[in-house]
Amino acid sequence: MEKSFETSLSDLEKIVAQLEAGDLPLEQSLELFEQGVKLSRECRYRLAKAEQRIEMLVRDSKGDLAVAPVDPDSLRD
Repeated sequence: MEKSFETSLSDLEKIVAQLEAGDLPLEQSLELFEQGVKLSRECRYRLAKAEQRIEMLVRDSKGDLAVAPVDPDSLRD
């Protein structure tokens, strides 16, 4: 089962705190760093997917606010 965004973010915050403490052996720090990078990518992907589902306000040619869907291609790295 896939972790929720909130769980992944919480895990990432714990890893950052451990790495910032600086009292881990090098190998363990590297393993935590790798896990953190993976979690960061997962969170970023989930946020991009959520943004695709949100409609954003844009101004039309008259300057009025209008609702338009988010272009999924604009969210890619």
